[in-house]
Amino acid sequence: MTWPDAPPVPDVFDPRLYAAAVPYDAYRLLRDHHPVAWQEEPEVLGWPAGPGFWAVTRHADVVRVLRDAAAFSSHLGATQIRDPDPDDLPFIRRMMLNQDPPHHNRLRRLVSRAFTPGRIERFTAVAEERARALFARAVAEARAGDGTVDLVTAVTDDYALLNLADLLGVPESDRGLLLHWTQRVIGYQDPDEAGPPVRDERGAPVNPRSPAALRDMFDYAQRLAAHKRRHPGDDVLTVLAEDGQLADAELEMFFFLLTVAGNDTVRAAGPGGLLALAEHPGECERLRSGAVPLASAVDELLRWHPPVLTFRRTAVRDTVLGGRRIRAGDKVVVCHAAANRDERVFADPDRLDLGRAPNPQVSFGDGPHVCLGAHFARLQLRVLYGEALRALPVLRTAGTPGRLVSNFINGIKALPVRITP
Repeated sequence: MTWPDAPPVPDVFDPRLYAAAVPYDAYRLLRDHHPVAWQEEPEVLGWPAGPGFWAVTRHADVVRVLRDAAAFSSHLGATQIRDPDPDDLPFIRRMMLNQDPPHHNRLRRLVSRAFTPGRIERFTAVAEERARALFARAVAEARAGDGTVDLVTAVTDDYALLNLADLLGVPESDRGLLLHWTQRVIGYQDPDEAGPPVRDERGAPVNPRSPAALRDMFDYAQRLAAHKRRHPGDDVLTVLAEDGQLADAELEMFFFLLTVAGNDTVRAAGPGGLLALAEHPGECERLRSGAVPLASAVDELLRWHPPVLTFRRTAVRDTVLGGRRIRAGDKVVVCHAAANRDERVFADPDRLDLGRAPNPQVSFGDGPHVCLGAHFARLQLRVLYGEALRALPVLRTAGTPGRLVSNFINGIKALPVRITP
């Protein structure tokens, strides 16, 4: 379908756009005039050009794509916008995230046994103590200096990392590795996070998700699993290592998925939510006074600042979506941040409303691949925001936040705030 007198299709692919801000105006234009829009995929930041993809921005279409694995596959081309090297694709498909039912269902059932509500809830007291200590350190750092502190480096990076390490059962001496791997894989488009890209003998950048790039992480996963079999603990990796139903390659991929997704979801959402509270003092005061429940606030802050911007699927067959003809093999990319501001679903979507209900935000996805650790992430965010309100009587920014160069993760690299006496 061609929309009459429609304005040109804006670019929402270039990862450098997101270093300034999420392009919500462009998303609205797409939703109104080009709800399923063809995006060019030029060479950028040294990464090669791709064939292009369909950007899906309306909530209903995003939910349809995420729920219909028979028409929109995670397996055919994996789940990142950039096409993997064809030689790497069989390897990448081992990850649960890059599989379709029914194979995906088996792996999800196995790992779900490790994410029991009881195990996750036992981390609550630990997370509360950790958040309290990190905010106390941040306040002390600010008062010893010029009254400002970066909450990302002082609080949220360590908070997400240490909680994940506890859940996985990673020894304290090795926990820095989790952040290193996350930055290398998630922040590969941002030189501040990953450094200059590693290049192969042809001078082409090496995909950070390739077997060669992940070998050190996988070797570590096998050593840690062997240790857990000898010395079991109350952690996820012990369950996965003892289960006996996972092949070595599957265990490695689970460790990769949990390390990267488990860390970066909270690592991105946490400072994004704190920034939203700082920029909306009225809503922050509603939360502080108890006028809105913390659980409701967490979901609205996830709607406002989704940690994941996009996920890719590949069309299994010719179909129609949003009035456009999609051909088998086309890349179809859902835009979570756009769907979360869809006026067709959310009243006054550009207003932060911590009491918003209902709130069908799609920040953790939908359908068979809905985020496995969503409960754990929400728990951590409730604790983080609750402690922030206690430790920081006034929450105000003290400079421009630093944003990640990425069209995948909605990352905040720096969040300077002023600590008032």
